[in-house]
Amino acid sequence: MNTPNNLKYTKSHEWIKIENNTAIEGITDFAQSELSDIAFVELPEVGSKVKQGESMGTIEAVKAVSDLIAGVSGEVIEVNEMLKNAPDKINTSPFGEGWIVKIKVSNPDEAKNLMDSAEYIKHCENSHH
Repeated sequence: MNTPNNLKYTKSHEWIKIENNTAIEGITDFAQSELSDIAFVELPEVGSKVKQGESMGTIEAVKAVSDLIAGVSGEVIEVNEMLKNAPDKINTSPFGEGWIVKIKVSNPDEAKNLMDSAEYIKHCENSHH
């Protein structure tokens, strides 16, 4: 399981990379492997407001549909348009080309609610019991 140390993680298996006041978000390697073949991504609208811990879209795979949960609150400033035609980029490059959304962070303190890679690995191990 690939869990880069420079990222933060949510209990709902999203990764967050905060640069200045912008959070780049996608789903983790663990999540994409659990979902397997991703067929469609419902992206939030640019300009929409999102709230930490709430759904902002969905990821549809052959096996299941999963909510995309906002890792931080703020305004959606960019979505990965490539995913409309190539949702499988999330499977092949979850931390690269498969990023999903960029959010202008409204409350930087919320980052304290996120896990680091070691905590996230433990969380994944515990959720398999």
